[in-house]
Amino acid sequence: FKQKTAYEIASCLVGSEMCIRDRSMTIRPIKQTSISQPTLEGAGVKLNRVFGFGDTSLSDPFLLLDDFRNNKKEDYINGFPWHPHRGIETITYILKGNVEHGDSLGNVGTLKTGDVQWMTAGSGILHQEMPKGNEKGEMHGFQLWANLPSSLKMTSPNYQDIPSNEIKEIHDDDGSIIRIIIGNYRGYSGPVKGISSDPIYLDIFIPANKIKTIPIEVNKNVLAYIFEGSANFEYASKPQGVMVEKMINGQEVNIQDMTGNRTLINFDRGDEIKIKTSSDGVRFLLIGGTPIQEPVAWHGPIVMNTNEELMQAMKELNNGTFIKK
Repeated sequence: FKQKTAYEIASCLVGSEMCIRDRSMTIRPIKQTSISQPTLEGAGVKLNRVFGFGDTSLSDPFLLLDDFRNNKKEDYINGFPWHPHRGIETITYILKGNVEHGDSLGNVGTLKTGDVQWMTAGSGILHQEMPKGNEKGEMHGFQLWANLPSSLKMTSPNYQDIPSNEIKEIHDDDGSIIRIIIGNYRGYSGPVKGISSDPIYLDIFIPANKIKTIPIEVNKNVLAYIFEGSANFEYASKPQGVMVEKMINGQEVNIQDMTGNRTLINFDRGDEIKIKTSSDGVRFLLIGGTPIQEPVAWHGPIVMNTNEELMQAMKELNNGTFIKK
């Protein structure tokens, strides 16, 4: 047989008679890590921006991820009043509290704990999102922006509101819990359908002191955002984390540094990630999608391919022709 490159080996089909699978080449190494940054958004909502409004090459097809996590109503109650979107999809996932929403098409509703809303803005929509919190005043959720390819920028707006009880939750034998919002995990599928970038969006909890492998397609850009606990996401990669010196029981020891709360990890190519959790366990979002690889022209909540298209969108906002359907 013709000798294959490492990438070809990692990409081959399981069970193919014409392809030898080298498992040592398939673990995704870490390409970059960063910490989410405090940001004011909307009408004064305090949140942490995980990424956004910068280079999109590492996250393509995703543009932005916000972590809104507050225990004081004054930090979120003014919400996100009426604003436009065009050319993207917004994915809102609620962990604690309620968010009331409405739009220019007449849709209204409330997202509750565990619910997901996948909104395709397409040709244009005006909407608002108003966090209300829970009975303790807690509000925690995420909003992810996914780009649309040029062929779908002007598609008709659409909503997929998914209540928590319709999201498939897998309990693995090791105590891990995986919520499948979109995509596939070990043969199980999430409830969100028909998304152009063929994404995967998982909410994963892994208990303390476990080693776990998560399969993921090699052709996707993949990121993880840790929001509880910590873990070594470079386990079985090279190098295996950063060796740091710490004092434990009065003695200086070398340990593997763990990646913790509010940390974003962008992975390189491979078809699985391997994780070793800390004594606290870890919970994180695992998000991946097929890169669109098109020019990005971006002005706030409107994302097109050219500056001319942006100018046209702003003109339509001003003259009242922004909403198409």
